[in-house]
Amino acid sequence: MFAYIVRRILATIPVMAVVAIFVFALLYLSPGDPAAIIAGDTATVEDIVRIRAKLGLDEPVYIQFGSWVWRLLQGDLGISIFTNLPVSKLIEQRLEPTVALTITTLIISVLAAIPMGVLAAWKAGSWIDRVVMVFAVLGFSVPIFVLAYMLIFVFAIWADLLPVQGYVSITSGFWPFLSHMILPSAALGMVFAALIARITRASMLDVLAQDYIRTAQAKGLGSQQVLIGHALKNAAVPIVTIIGIGVALLIGGVVVTETVFAIPGLGRLTVDAILRRDYPIIQGIILIFSGAYVLINLLVDLSYTLIDPRIRY
Repeated sequence: MFAYIVRRILATIPVMAVVAIFVFALLYLSPGDPAAIIAGDTATVEDIVRIRAKLGLDEPVYIQFGSWVWRLLQGDLGISIFTNLPVSKLIEQRLEPTVALTITTLIISVLAAIPMGVLAAWKAGSWIDRVVMVFAVLGFSVPIFVLAYMLIFVFAIWADLLPVQGYVSITSGFWPFLSHMILPSAALGMVFAALIARITRASMLDVLAQDYIRTAQAKGLGSQQVLIGHALKNAAVPIVTIIGIGVALLIGGVVVTETVFAIPGLGRLTVDAILRRDYPIIQGIILIFSGAYVLINLLVDLSYTLIDPRIRY
């Protein structure tokens, strides 16, 4: 097990290396001269030269890349072009709302989707199954921003039950924090929950058709014991896998959700940086999101041995 963990950790190094190369290449993949774009239309030649020197664009590419990687290894993500503050500090300031939104969305999605998928599989072909499948189709069909505005109109404007926008730290009270998280988490979690529900249903249907399930039913075990103790336990590996893969959906959806609900997290920081062509911030956020995604998938792989004892590394 320890050797497998070491191998998996070492395997993340080339992945992050490829990500780092792509992130560094953002400066050159974008159309036009990055320094001229950042300087604006009214900039003088001296302004463009100054920005190129500040970004290190006046040096050979291999020196730029080497210097950039060396700073990364020291934890230096660079300096924001417009705020002149360290990128790591800006990310630290915006990290809490994004982590809170992601965790809340994960909890809501998993707690809602798995029971729905189990129930749909147990009642396959019934109206319950059809309702769950309609939800799954709508979850993939309705864009996050459309659902977000619908939720705002119904629960914040029409019913006046929840705040429209903003973020309140959990240190200011649990209910103020939760009330600001319900709508964005519901909007962001719709696609994620639909994905988990569909995979749960498919995996449960496969397991429920196995002989040992019929044997358990023949022994007189109750529906709850059969579903939870036997079927769901053996169907857990694909479910956990899709939860880990679906984190990519959350990362992409965070940008839209935080923009709609005016949450001052990494998503809003990303949008602002893109609009201002603040490349150091964009590079830093992509690296942070990529590292988080690789770490989550590593944890998912390691969890297989806990879910299914037959799996050995």
